[in-house]
Amino acid sequence: MTTIRQLVNRNRREKKIRKSRVPALEKNPFKIGTVRKVFIEKPKKPNSARRKVVRVELRNKRFITCHIPGIGHRLSKFSVVMVRGGRTQDLIGVRYKAVRGKFDLEGVVGRKTRKTKFGIKNI
Repeated sequence: MTTIRQLVNRNRREKKIRKSRVPALEKNPFKIGTVRKVFIEKPKKPNSARRKVVRVELRNKRFITCHIPGIGHRLSKFSVVMVRGGRTQDLIGVRYKAVRGKFDLEGVVGRKTRKTKFGIKNI
């Protein structure tokens, strides 16, 4: 048996508003930006490596920190990159990744496996 209070408040539950994990993309799958700084970061414990990272100014004037996946790159200041969402788990504050094989970030040279992920044409 329902109470009067339940009948009065029926269908009053509010939808939970989900915050975006990649706010700088503004609900787009990709954004284009210009590299402002290329540097190396060390990951959190227990991992140890030297992860390649770039500071990117997007076309919407926002600055983001972006990870470069794969082995090797030729990015420098003022290179143009395409950025997608996806955080790097062991780097603090890095929520974006650069897209290989687009604009100035070429695909990984000599890649044999997972070619499409690292921007190599399948011939």
